[in-house]
Amino acid sequence: MTEIKKSEFGSLKTGEKVFKYTLKNELLEIGILNYGGIITQIIMSDKEGNKENVVLGYNNILDYEEKSPYFGAITGRVAGRIEGGSFVIGGKKYTLEKNNGNNNLHGGIIGLDKRIWEVEVGEDRIIMSYESPHLEEGFPGNIKFKVEYILKNNTLEIVYLGIPDMETIINLTNHTYFNLSGNCKENILEHILYINSDKVPYLDTESIPHGEYFDVTNTPFDFRKPKKIGKEIKTENIQLKQARGYDHPWILNKEKKLEISLFHEKTGRKVEVYTDREAVVVYTGNFLGEEEGVLSCGVKVEPHLGVCLETQELPNNINVKEFKSSIYTKNNPYSAKTKYKFIIEE
Repeated sequence: MTEIKKSEFGSLKTGEKVFKYTLKNELLEIGILNYGGIITQIIMSDKEGNKENVVLGYNNILDYEEKSPYFGAITGRVAGRIEGGSFVIGGKKYTLEKNNGNNNLHGGIIGLDKRIWEVEVGEDRIIMSYESPHLEEGFPGNIKFKVEYILKNNTLEIVYLGIPDMETIINLTNHTYFNLSGNCKENILEHILYINSDKVPYLDTESIPHGEYFDVTNTPFDFRKPKKIGKEIKTENIQLKQARGYDHPWILNKEKKLEISLFHEKTGRKVEVYTDREAVVVYTGNFLGEEEGVLSCGVKVEPHLGVCLETQELPNNINVKEFKSSIYTKNNPYSAKTKYKFIIEE
């Protein structure tokens, strides 16, 4: 049985109140804000029975508003970078906010991660809704978004829906930074990662893919046999050096079996990820620590303190003819699902 509680989390600079919804059962306790759909905490036991938070977050709304690098948030309308901050649909060019050099990142300056969402409480879930108006951050179409967070046993499922009134692009993900050591006791370089993927797109110096792939065989990007994230992260590899670590989309093999897992040996904590998306962007927190301050666990943010497993369509797909680009309409709405299964291995 899932117990759901609502509590006040603080107020934005605009004066708008932010509320935290806590979903709890005998195995997990998950905190979610109505601001950006942010997952503030996931509390789970280790193999000794110690309950600790396994994601990065803050304990106050001001830090989320001023400092957060998308900790735990719904990212969109389009996750990842859109080259040049522009794209064309139906012969019409749309110009977006540029918030990452010359590019649009994670939906722009005020993306879905910085909006107040309406919340409805269900039996084992919360249902969050937000109506994004036409040309918000430059994107076409009025869109009715709905995101459900469902807690059942040891599994958190996130279900996304976006219904536009005209042709547009949508690519949502959740930007939780995992750290299974619990309460940020160590960085994630000793975490063991598995990805069922044979190929990764090349990224340019601005972390933009253009349609060329490489085979992961005999590269630091081969996680088909589980290995520590830090094992080859410092390798003399141009793709790693440009991004200061991993910040790449892996194209999932989609063999209807486990596609992604993250494991921490000392605590026995493991998260398995199941998704209907074609790719996962793994970001190893390479640029953390410059201005993010202190987390709710009391630890100052530093590089590689968390790892993101961002399930999504391929970034920049609207501008790359080699990628499958999904155009969504009222009759072809956006929908996506990702499940996170939290396991303790003795």
